[in-house]
Amino acid sequence: MLPAVPKPIVRRLSSPYIAGPSLDDAVRVVRRLNADGKAATMDVLGEEISTAAEAESICEQYRRVLARIEADALDANISVKLSGLGLHLDEELCRRQLGSLIDDARARGNFVRIDMEDSSTTDATLGLYRELREAGRANVGVVLQSCLRRTASDLQGLENVRLCKGIYAETLDVAFHDADEIRASFLAAFDALLDQGSYVGIATHDELLIEAALGRIAARDLTASDLEFQMLLGVRPARGDALVRAGQRLRVYVPFGTHWYEYSVRRLQENPKIAGYVAADTLRRLRGSRRGG
Repeated sequence: MLPAVPKPIVRRLSSPYIAGPSLDDAVRVVRRLNADGKAATMDVLGEEISTAAEAESICEQYRRVLARIEADALDANISVKLSGLGLHLDEELCRRQLGSLIDDARARGNFVRIDMEDSSTTDATLGLYRELREAGRANVGVVLQSCLRRTASDLQGLENVRLCKGIYAETLDVAFHDADEIRASFLAAFDALLDQGSYVGIATHDELLIEAALGRIAARDLTASDLEFQMLLGVRPARGDALVRAGQRLRVYVPFGTHWYEYSVRRLQENPKIAGYVAADTLRRLRGSRRGG
Protein backbone atom coordinates (compact mmCIF):
# COMPACT_ATOMS: atom_id res chain seq x y z
CA MET A 1 0.00 0.00 0.00
CA LEU A 2 2.93 2.37 0.61
CA PRO A 3 3.43 3.48 -3.03
CA ALA A 4 -0.22 4.62 -3.04
CA VAL A 5 0.36 7.04 -0.16
CA PRO A 6 0.60 10.62 -1.53
CA LYS A 7 4.14 11.97 -1.54
CA PRO A 8 3.29 15.05 0.57
CA ILE A 9 2.10 12.73 3.35
CA VAL A 10 5.21 10.58 3.09
CA ARG A 11 7.36 13.72 3.17
CA ARG A 12 5.61 15.02 6.30
CA LEU A 13 5.84 11.71 8.13
CA SER A 14 9.47 11.11 7.12
CA SER A 15 10.72 14.66 7.75
CA PRO A 16 11.98 13.94 11.29
CA TYR A 17 14.07 11.04 9.95
CA ILE A 18 15.65 12.62 6.84
CA ALA A 19 17.64 15.85 6.98
CA GLY A 20 16.31 17.10 3.64
CA PRO A 21 17.18 17.06 -0.06
CA SER A 22 20.37 19.14 0.05
CA LEU A 23 23.80 19.10 1.65
CA ASP A 24 22.95 22.43 3.30
CA ASP A 25 19.98 20.72 4.96
CA ALA A 26 22.23 17.97 6.30
CA VAL A 27 24.83 20.44 7.55
CA ARG A 28 22.17 22.35 9.50
CA VAL A 29 21.06 19.12 11.18
CA VAL A 30 24.62 18.07 11.98
CA ARG A 31 25.41 21.48 13.48
CA ARG A 32 22.40 21.12 15.75
CA LEU A 33 23.44 17.61 16.77
CA ASN A 34 27.00 18.77 17.46
CA ALA A 35 25.69 21.61 19.62
CA ASP A 36 23.84 18.97 21.64
CA GLY A 37 27.03 16.98 22.17
CA LYS A 38 26.33 14.39 19.47
CA ALA A 39 28.46 13.27 16.53
CA ALA A 40 26.98 12.36 13.13
CA THR A 41 27.50 10.12 10.17
CA MET A 42 26.24 11.55 6.86
CA ASP A 43 24.70 9.41 4.14
CA VAL A 44 23.84 10.45 0.58
CA LEU A 45 20.59 8.77 -0.43
CA GLY A 46 20.41 7.11 -3.83
CA GLU A 47 22.11 3.71 -3.84
CA GLU A 48 19.73 2.43 -6.53
CA ILE A 49 21.91 3.37 -9.50
CA SER A 50 21.96 1.73 -12.94
CA THR A 51 24.94 3.34 -14.72
CA ALA A 52 28.59 4.03 -14.02
CA ALA A 53 27.89 7.74 -14.43
CA GLU A 54 25.34 7.61 -11.62
CA ALA A 55 27.82 5.77 -9.37
CA GLU A 56 30.46 8.40 -10.12
CA SER A 57 27.93 11.13 -9.29
CA ILE A 58 27.27 9.55 -5.87
CA CYS A 59 31.01 9.40 -5.25
CA GLU A 60 31.38 13.07 -6.18
CA GLN A 61 28.57 14.01 -3.80
CA TYR A 62 30.43 12.25 -1.00
CA ARG A 63 33.56 14.24 -1.86
CA ARG A 64 31.56 17.41 -1.39
CA VAL A 65 30.30 16.10 1.95
CA LEU A 66 33.85 15.42 3.15
CA ALA A 67 34.98 18.87 2.03
CA ARG A 68 32.05 20.51 3.82
CA ILE A 69 32.69 18.56 7.03
CA GLU A 70 36.25 19.85 7.01
CA ALA A 71 35.36 23.42 6.05
CA ASP A 72 32.67 23.68 8.73
CA ALA A 73 34.66 21.75 11.39
CA LEU A 74 31.76 19.34 11.93
CA ASP A 75 31.99 16.31 14.20
CA ALA A 76 30.87 13.93 11.45
CA ASN A 77 32.02 11.21 9.08
CA ILE A 78 30.39 9.46 6.11
CA SER A 79 28.62 6.15 5.57
CA VAL A 80 28.54 4.67 2.05
CA LYS A 81 26.61 1.82 0.44
CA LEU A 82 28.65 -0.14 -2.06
CA SER A 83 25.66 -0.57 -4.37
CA GLY A 84 25.65 3.23 -4.73
CA LEU A 85 29.31 3.16 -5.75
CA GLY A 86 28.67 0.58 -8.47
CA LEU A 87 29.10 -2.80 -6.77
CA HIS A 88 26.41 -4.48 -8.88
CA LEU A 89 27.69 -2.90 -12.10
CA ASP A 90 31.45 -3.36 -11.88
CA GLU A 91 33.27 -4.39 -8.71
CA GLU A 92 36.49 -2.76 -9.91
CA LEU A 93 34.65 0.57 -10.37
CA CYS A 94 33.29 0.22 -6.85
CA ARG A 95 36.72 -0.67 -5.43
CA ARG A 96 38.32 2.32 -7.14
CA GLN A 97 35.69 4.79 -5.99
CA LEU A 98 35.63 3.49 -2.43
CA GLY A 99 39.41 3.64 -2.20
CA SER A 100 39.43 7.22 -3.48
CA LEU A 101 36.86 8.28 -0.87
CA ILE A 102 38.83 6.65 1.93
CA ASP A 103 42.00 8.39 0.75
CA ASP A 104 40.17 11.72 0.52
CA ALA A 105 38.80 11.22 4.03
CA ARG A 106 42.23 10.28 5.39
CA ALA A 107 43.77 13.44 3.93
CA ARG A 108 41.12 15.43 5.80
CA GLY A 109 41.51 13.46 9.05
CA ASN A 110 38.15 11.76 8.55
CA PHE A 111 36.62 8.28 8.39
CA VAL A 112 34.45 6.19 6.06
CA ARG A 113 31.96 3.57 7.21
CA ILE A 114 31.06 0.89 4.65
CA ASP A 115 27.40 0.19 5.25
CA MET A 116 26.01 -3.34 5.04
CA GLU A 117 23.17 -4.17 2.70
CA ASP A 118 21.26 -7.42 2.18
CA SER A 119 23.03 -10.77 2.60
CA SER A 120 23.81 -11.09 -1.11
CA THR A 121 26.44 -8.35 -0.66
CA THR A 122 28.00 -9.53 2.62
CA ASP A 123 30.93 -11.43 1.10
CA ALA A 124 31.87 -8.58 -1.25
CA THR A 125 31.49 -5.95 1.49
CA LEU A 126 33.65 -7.76 4.03
CA GLY A 127 36.15 -8.71 1.33
CA LEU A 128 36.66 -5.10 0.25
CA TYR A 129 36.88 -3.93 3.86
CA ARG A 130 39.57 -6.49 4.72
CA GLU A 131 41.45 -5.72 1.51
CA LEU A 132 41.51 -2.00 2.29
CA ARG A 133 42.61 -2.50 5.90
CA GLU A 134 45.39 -4.85 4.82
CA ALA A 135 46.54 -2.16 2.38
CA GLY A 136 47.02 0.22 5.31
CA ARG A 137 43.81 2.21 5.09
CA ALA A 138 42.98 2.39 8.78
CA ASN A 139 40.26 5.05 8.49
CA VAL A 140 37.58 2.62 7.30
CA GLY A 141 35.00 0.61 9.20
CA VAL A 142 32.27 -1.86 8.35
CA VAL A 143 28.87 -3.04 9.62
CA LEU A 144 27.68 -6.38 10.98
CA GLN A 145 24.05 -7.43 11.37
CA SER A 146 23.25 -9.63 14.34
CA CYS A 147 20.22 -11.13 12.60
CA LEU A 148 22.52 -12.99 10.19
CA ARG A 149 23.52 -16.49 11.30
CA ARG A 150 27.01 -16.01 9.85
CA THR A 151 27.92 -12.95 11.97
CA ALA A 152 29.73 -14.87 14.71
CA SER A 153 32.23 -16.18 12.17
CA ASP A 154 32.46 -12.92 10.20
CA LEU A 155 33.56 -10.71 13.09
CA GLN A 156 36.99 -12.21 13.65
CA GLY A 157 39.75 -9.69 12.97
CA LEU A 158 37.45 -6.75 12.22
CA GLU A 159 38.91 -3.61 13.79
CA ASN A 160 36.07 -1.09 13.57
CA VAL A 161 32.47 -2.31 13.47
CA ARG A 162 29.01 -0.81 13.60
CA LEU A 163 26.91 -3.56 15.16
CA CYS A 164 23.18 -3.48 14.43
CA LYS A 165 20.28 -5.92 14.31
CA GLY A 166 19.75 -5.59 10.55
CA ILE A 167 16.72 -4.31 8.64
CA TYR A 168 16.64 -6.52 5.55
CA ALA A 169 14.07 -9.28 5.09
CA GLU A 170 16.09 -12.51 4.88
CA THR A 171 15.10 -16.18 4.69
CA LEU A 172 15.19 -18.31 7.82
CA ASP A 173 18.21 -20.30 6.67
CA VAL A 174 20.19 -17.04 6.40
CA ALA A 175 18.92 -15.06 9.38
CA PHE A 176 17.36 -15.39 12.79
CA HIS A 177 13.73 -14.26 12.85
CA ASP A 178 13.05 -14.56 16.56
CA ALA A 179 13.60 -11.30 18.45
CA ASP A 180 15.30 -12.99 21.39
CA GLU A 181 17.66 -14.89 19.10
CA ILE A 182 18.61 -11.67 17.34
CA ARG A 183 19.28 -9.97 20.67
CA ALA A 184 21.36 -12.92 21.89
CA SER A 185 23.37 -12.83 18.67
CA PHE A 186 23.88 -9.07 19.08
CA LEU A 187 25.23 -9.39 22.62
CA ALA A 188 27.42 -12.37 21.75
CA ALA A 189 28.91 -10.43 18.85
CA PHE A 190 29.36 -7.35 21.06
CA ASP A 191 31.25 -9.39 23.66
CA ALA A 192 33.43 -11.06 21.02
CA LEU A 193 34.28 -7.74 19.37
CA LEU A 194 35.25 -6.22 22.71
CA ASP A 195 37.33 -9.29 23.57
CA GLN A 196 39.39 -8.88 20.39
CA GLY A 197 39.87 -5.14 20.94
CA SER A 198 37.60 -3.85 18.18
CA TYR A 199 36.10 -0.36 18.26
CA VAL A 200 32.32 -0.88 18.33
CA GLY A 201 29.43 1.33 17.28
CA ILE A 202 26.41 0.05 19.24
CA ALA A 203 23.69 0.83 16.69
CA THR A 204 20.33 0.06 18.27
CA HIS A 205 17.18 1.65 19.66
CA ASP A 206 16.25 -1.51 21.55
CA GLU A 207 16.13 -0.60 25.24
CA LEU A 208 17.02 -4.15 26.33
CA LEU A 209 20.19 -4.03 24.24
CA ILE A 210 21.06 -0.49 25.33
CA GLU A 211 20.80 -1.46 29.00
CA ALA A 212 22.78 -4.66 28.44
CA ALA A 213 25.49 -2.69 26.63
CA LEU A 214 25.66 -0.13 29.43
CA GLY A 215 26.12 -2.95 31.93
CA ARG A 216 29.01 -4.34 29.93
CA ILE A 217 30.57 -0.89 29.56
CA ALA A 218 30.51 -0.41 33.32
CA ALA A 219 31.79 -3.91 34.05
CA ARG A 220 34.71 -3.53 31.65
CA ASP A 221 35.38 0.13 32.54
CA LEU A 222 35.22 1.11 28.86
CA THR A 223 35.53 4.67 27.49
CA ALA A 224 34.75 6.59 24.30
CA SER A 225 38.01 5.34 22.83
CA ASP A 226 36.52 1.83 22.86
CA LEU A 227 32.99 2.36 21.59
CA GLU A 228 30.07 4.66 20.88
CA PHE A 229 26.29 4.40 20.64
CA GLN A 230 24.61 5.08 17.30
CA MET A 231 21.01 5.97 16.47
CA LEU A 232 18.93 7.02 13.49
CA LEU A 233 17.96 10.65 13.09
CA GLY A 234 14.58 11.29 14.71
CA VAL A 235 14.28 7.90 16.44
CA ARG A 236 14.24 7.92 20.26
CA PRO A 237 15.98 11.32 20.51
CA ALA A 238 15.18 11.59 24.22
CA ARG A 239 17.00 8.31 24.86
CA GLY A 240 19.94 9.62 22.90
CA ASP A 241 19.97 12.78 25.01
CA ALA A 242 20.02 10.64 28.16
CA LEU A 243 22.99 8.64 26.88
CA VAL A 244 24.91 11.85 26.20
CA ARG A 245 24.08 13.22 29.66
CA ALA A 246 25.37 9.96 31.12
CA GLY A 247 28.72 10.56 29.43
CA GLN A 248 28.35 8.18 26.49
CA ARG A 249 29.46 9.12 22.99
CA LEU A 250 26.52 9.12 20.57
CA ARG A 251 26.60 9.28 16.77
CA VAL A 252 23.41 10.00 14.81
CA TYR A 253 22.89 8.70 11.28
CA VAL A 254 21.87 11.64 9.04
CA PRO A 255 20.53 10.66 5.60
CA PHE A 256 19.85 13.35 3.01
CA GLY A 257 19.33 13.74 -0.71
CA THR A 258 16.77 14.01 -3.47
CA HIS A 259 15.92 10.30 -3.21
CA TRP A 260 14.17 10.81 0.13
CA TYR A 261 10.90 9.27 -1.09
CA GLU A 262 12.46 6.06 -2.38
CA TYR A 263 14.44 5.74 0.85
CA SER A 264 11.36 6.20 3.02
CA VAL A 265 9.23 3.66 1.17
CA ARG A 266 12.03 1.14 0.75
CA ARG A 267 12.98 1.09 4.42
CA LEU A 268 9.40 0.35 5.45
CA GLN A 269 8.97 -2.30 2.76
CA GLU A 270 12.24 -4.05 3.60
CA ASN A 271 11.33 -4.48 7.23
CA PRO A 272 8.00 -3.21 8.53
CA LYS A 273 9.27 -3.62 12.12
CA ILE A 274 11.08 -0.30 11.86
CA ALA A 275 7.68 1.29 11.18
CA GLY A 276 6.88 0.67 14.84
CA TYR A 277 9.42 3.27 15.91
CA VAL A 278 8.21 5.70 13.23
CA ALA A 279 4.54 5.15 14.10
CA ALA A 280 5.14 5.60 17.83
CA ASP A 281 7.00 8.87 17.28
CA THR A 282 4.37 10.08 14.81
CA LEU A 283 1.50 9.39 17.22
CA ARG A 284 3.38 11.15 20.00
CA ARG A 285 3.90 14.21 17.79
CA LEU A 286 0.23 14.25 16.73
CA ARG A 287 -0.96 14.01 20.32
CA GLY A 288 1.42 16.78 21.32
CA SER A 289 0.19 19.08 18.56
CA ARG A 290 -3.44 18.50 19.55
CA ARG A 291 -2.72 19.30 23.17
CA GLY A 292 -0.87 22.42 22.09
CA GLY A 293 -3.85 23.52 20.00
